Amino acid sequence: MPTLSVIIPVLNGAKFLPKCLECLRQSTTPAVECIVVDDGSSDGSAAIAEAAGVKVLRTRGHAGPASGRNQGVAHASGDIVVFLDADVCVRPDTLARIRSRFENDPSIDALFGSYDDEPGDPGFVSQYKNLLHHYVHQSGHTEAVTFWSGCGAVRRAVFQAAGGFDQWYTRPSTEDVELGYRLRNAGRRIVLDPHIQVKHLKRWGLVELVRCDIVSRALPWTRLILQSSRLPNDLNLAVSQRLTAILVVASAIFALINPVIGISPAWALLPLAAAIWLNRKFYLFLAAKRGWFFLAGALPLHLAYYLYSTLAFAVGVFMHVLVWRRQTGRIHSPAARPSESVGWSGNPDVIVPQALDQRVEPDE
Repeated sequence: MPTLSVIIPVLNGAKFLPKCLECLRQSTTPAVECIVVDDGSSDGSAAIAEAAGVKVLRTRGHAGPASGRNQGVAHASGDIVVFLDADVCVRPDTLARIRSRFENDPSIDALFGSYDDEPGDPGFVSQYKNLLHHYVHQSGHTEAVTFWSGCGAVRRAVFQAAGGFDQWYTRPSTEDVELGYRLRNAGRRIVLDPHIQVKHLKRWGLVELVRCDIVSRALPWTRLILQSSRLPNDLNLAVSQRLTAILVVASAIFALINPVIGISPAWALLPLAAAIWLNRKFYLFLAAKRGWFFLAGALPLHLAYYLYSTLAFAVGVFMHVLVWRRQTGRIHSPAARPSESVGWSGNPDVIVPQALDQRVEPDE
């Protein structure tokens, strides 16, 4: 029976970490260990984790969650490493489902789940963002082409053989997507299990939402797409989503040029109506969950997402042509960037440099 090690990177997560750890303690299938990797928090996150009785590691500070997860795995003993964000709560059966999938299907190398449909924060933007994420993962292909570290698990030997997360990412971004691409390129099997769910506690604001969508998702994901030449027909990159983006941009262009050339307003409304029709199942899902007034507010926000994400993609292509592709060497090279911040629990002053690939185990 495979054993589980839970890895939680945290940076100033004192607001949600206690709830996260408490839910883990209520798991019907406990992990052999929970490792919290503190990335230089100033709010006592490390002390909270220590008081909860879990193993605590410390980075040199603000190295990013990718580095923190790698550090956690370097100290893990479980056969399966389970990655959780510090602002999520597992269900009592989350770990049990993860272990069961790996135990019953040896062909699975990695898997991930989704947020549930009851986000922890009651705010409108938080509800919208998390319900969107829930719907996307609930509708995705079970044979996945990417990975999600909010609630994802990998066989430890597979993770180490792949070189871990790319520590080029020093802030939360698409480091999990990039890992998923490398795993698939190596012939590994990744599964999306929609029954494995966690509750997201984070409070989203509108400005933060747009900034995150552009800076932490759209731009780095564009870079990754162009470098890997991989544009999978799944999740946010499904053909229907690409077509929606084209329709929304076309509608905006027609609306802008209408005063100049005097075309009918229908030229702007028709592609917008088509975009809404393409996403009708999601909109009906929102209406069923939160009502039609909620949908009335979420619909323009969702359509705006396609507009600014497409513009960000265009900026990313421009940057790729002028800047990114001129940089020498392979940008994403985790093996060339071993962790330099492997701390020792209980003593933040003891730092032991340790390359992740020094502990690679043979495939079984």
